[in-house]
Order: sequence, then structure tokens, then C-alpha cells
Amino acid sequence: MIRSRHVVGADVARSTVRTALGINFTGTKPEMTWAVLDTFIDTDFPVCSEIVTFQLNQESRVAWIPRERDLARFYVLLEGGITEERAKESIRAHMAPHRVDFVWTEWFSTFEVKERIASTFVTKEGRGCVILAGDAAHVHSVNGGQGLNTGIADAFGLAWRLVYVLTNKTANKTGNKTAAQDLIKSYDTERRVVAQGVIDVAATLVRETVRTAKSYVSAIERNAGYITGMGVSYDGIGSKLIHDSSVGLWTAGHRCPDLYLMPTLDAEAKRLYSLLSYGRHLILHVGRPESRAGGVANRAISDGVARAFRVLPRPEGAEAHADVSPGVEVFWWIRPTDNYVVIVRPDLYVGFVEDDSQEWRNYLSYLT
Repeated sequence: MIRSRHVVGADVARSTVRTALGINFTGTKPEMTWAVLDTFIDTDFPVCSEIVTFQLNQESRVAWIPRERDLARFYVLLEGGITEERAKESIRAHMAPHRVDFVWTEWFSTFEVKERIASTFVTKEGRGCVILAGDAAHVHSVNGGQGLNTGIADAFGLAWRLVYVLTNKTANKTGNKTAAQDLIKSYDTERRVVAQGVIDVAATLVRETVRTAKSYVSAIERNAGYITGMGVSYDGIGSKLIHDSSVGLWTAGHRCPDLYLMPTLDAEAKRLYSLLSYGRHLILHVGRPESRAGGVANRAISDGVARAFRVLPRPEGAEAHADVSPGVEVFWWIRPTDNYVVIVRPDLYVGFVEDDSQEWRNYLSYLT
């Protein structure tokens, strides 16, 4: 028997964990079935490293994705009985008048598009001990290639929360579970909204395949932020780990920008992400003396759950900075009048940015 405080159900779309818990998996099934081939081809079509969408009869039912080892991945939307030979015939028709010969097919399969999401990602209305992630929590079409990225983001967003819950000294010593529960519930709040957004984007893309290639590409461009993941944000959705606020380049709930720090006299410029330590929060005191950190931040730092830096503006006229004191960095983009605090979460999202000295201490309280 295995005993644990939490269980993560990441057991694919037909999740045994989700089914056993009676969590609804609702959505739509648009009656679209695709063939997928990983194959080596010989063709006179101009080979490039980009994804190619082919149009035939005002529809774009074939896509070619170049892969490693000169392998070609084809997605083919078909109706009726689907076979490998029918998929190849459709590819030839879409690529005509160019010649294409299939030298050897390494893998062939089919998939039926389903668009579904779990009614909750965490049991007991977000305060339970069983958590869903990946395909067990959400499924959608492969269009946009968002499935793997979304599942990994689930894991990345959950891992640091579980670490904090399992090592939260206040909760473990006093039995006060509120902070721990808020952490886990925020996973449900944030990731479920994102998963629904991914489903909606993938649904748009898969339906555009029965329209022109130009229309399909336009849909990709409109939704590029979600497809790449760089445009995914958590602001305005009620997460307790996002203090809705914005100062300059920083917006709570958005990804932390990876900015250049000013070079020192004996070193090249480095990036902000180089200050990050996996699993820890990053506290930036922009223009603030480090002494103003306070007890909550000091405990977070001493407990190893946060790193803090004082950020100063560039000295006027200087091309490099001589001060290399530990915990001090100089940014090109800081103004002499700037005076605020930025808190970056371990998943690289800004959790807090504001000039209220007490408010940011309150925000950090869930760490200790």
C-alpha cells in the first residue's frame, strides 16, 4: 500500500482516476477523423523546414510537417473508411502536379477529434487531494500542436505548488491548511481556464481545415499567442496567486519578460532569467533598499523558497556598472524614480507588481 497526501491523475484521456472519482468529462465530438503518417518520401516538391498546408477544391485537408531524419509527418482529413492507401492518395492529389513517392512508412494511425474538459481538476471543489493533469483533464484536436505543451505546463504549474504544500512549515506545525488549500485550488482556477482556451483555439483551427489554406493560416496567426503558449495569461480570472496589478513592463498574471541586465566592468550582459532558481520565487526590489524586505520575505528567503535582488537604474552616462555586490543588479530599463516590488513565481509568471509595501508582504504569506 502506498500512502500519500496527494495523488496526480495523469493517466491519459480515458483516465481511470477521473472515472473512479465520477468527475464529468464534457464537451463535443465534431465527427472529424484524421489519418496521420510518419513516412519517408521522394518528391520534386520544394522541401523546406516549415509546415506546409495544401489546398484542394477550396479546402485544406492535408498538412506536411518536416521532422527529424528527413521524415515527413502528414495529417490527412478523410471521410468514410480510412486506410493508409486512401491517405496516400489524398496526399498525392493535394501535392499535384508535383510527384510524390512513398519510400517507406514508419508509422500510420488515425485519430478522432474530441474536445472535452474535466468539470474540475481538483476534487472537493478545488480543495481535495486528487489532482488531474494532461489528457486526463483536457483533450482536443492536434491542430496547433498544443497538447504536449499544455500537459507540460500543467505539470510545471502543479509541481512547485505541491512542493510548497508539502514543505509549508506553518501548515505542518499548526494545522492551518488554508494557505495550502489556496495553492492547490489556484491550480484548478488557472489551468482549467487555460485548458478551455486551448480547446477553443484547437477547435477553431480544426474547423478551418475545411476552408481555404489562406483562412487556415490566418486563424493560426490570430491565435499565435495561445499556440506558442507565450500569450497565455492568468490575470482577471480570480486566482489568489495573482494580485491584479501592472507597472511598466510588468503585468501580474503575464509571463515574466526576459530582459537584459546591464553588464559589469568585467563581465558581459546577462539575462533576467539567469537570476531564476528552479522552484523558487524571485523578488525584485526595484529601486528599493534591501532592508525593506521585511520578516515575511526574509523567512521565504531563509527557507529556500525565494531569492531576492535589489535592482538599480543605470548610472547616467555609464556603459557598464562597477558595483558587483551580491544581490544587486542593474537594468537598462529602470528609471531613477522607479520604486516598486516585482514577485515572479517559479512557473515564470508575474504574481505581484506594485508599490504597496504591506501588500506584497501579504502576498508572500502563503509561502511561509
